[in-house]
This record gives sequence, structure tokens and C-alpha cells, in this order.
Amino acid sequence: MTEVTLARLGLDSSTNSYVVILREVGGRRLLPIWIGQPEAESIVLHINSVKRERPLTHDLCKSLIVALGGTLQRVEITKVKNSTYFAELHIATEGGLSVVDARPSDSIAIALRLDAPLFANEELLTVVEDDDDDDDGPSFGPPTPVLLPTPHGEMTPEQLKAYLEQLRPEDFGKFTP
Repeated sequence: MTEVTLARLGLDSSTNSYVVILREVGGRRLLPIWIGQPEAESIVLHINSVKRERPLTHDLCKSLIVALGGTLQRVEITKVKNSTYFAELHIATEGGLSVVDARPSDSIAIALRLDAPLFANEELLTVVEDDDDDDDGPSFGPPTPVLLPTPHGEMTPEQLKAYLEQLRPEDFGKFTP
């Protein structure tokens, strides 16, 4: 397993699907994972510290883990089978370690809320082709800030879609899925 971080989140215009790009910590390899709109919205809302009046599902998961005395030790993205990615939540409690099967998109959203590290199976990472001659690899900053939330502190699905649609393929770097 290799530690990865969230590098980008955007809309893949060729499939009209949301994609999260994970990047190897201290490296050049990427892992693109196509996700649903609710998970994309949840990740974006958390990145931008937008709070909803009522908790979203991922906020509820965080509350449940904490209320039951657990800590999310790590998330592991373990495999891909028939174009479906699999992940595990590693939750430590007084009773020991529990490994819970979960979708990567949900796992990422929960890990971000609990400041837990993300890991990916080596075989899932893709080497990035870089046109530059430097050895630093492609440049990825934190995820691009999204549109400002509405006056009620919420981002509408239309605002999220508009933001994600403005991202260009170059924003993701060069990779072969």
C-alpha cells in the first residue's frame, strides 16, 4: 500500500462523470476514480468548510465512529474488479480493529472529515507522463476552491456542477486510466 492524497476533483467531460484524482505522496503516480455526484458534492463541501444545517451521510458516519469510541486509522483502496473500485475503512475501537468494506468515494469523504490517511494498492497507481524535464513531477496543488456557497452556507447541485464543468483536462495532469 502506498499513501495517497486528494489532488483534484472535477468533471470528466468525456463521460459526464465526476472524477477524484488521488496522488502518491512524494511521487508522480495517480489514481483516478470516477464517483457519483452526491459523493463529489460531499467532498467539495468539506474541502471548502461548508456546513449544512443537518449532517450529510459522511458527517453522520464521522459522528458514529467518534461516538462509539473509534478512530479511523486509515482508508485503503484495495482493488478494481469489473471497473468497480473497492476500499476498506480501518476503524480502531477498544475492542480491536474492524475492517469495513466501503466504496472509495464514501471512504475518501469520511477520511477527509476524520483526518485519516488514504492508501492505495500499488497496482492501481498510474505513472504520469510529464513533458517537463524537471524531476519534481507534475505540479498539483490543493483542490481548486469552488464557487462561494449560497447565503445559507449551502452549495446547490447546479453550483457544484458549474464549478466542476469549468475544469479542463489539463487540471488533472496526464495519465492513462
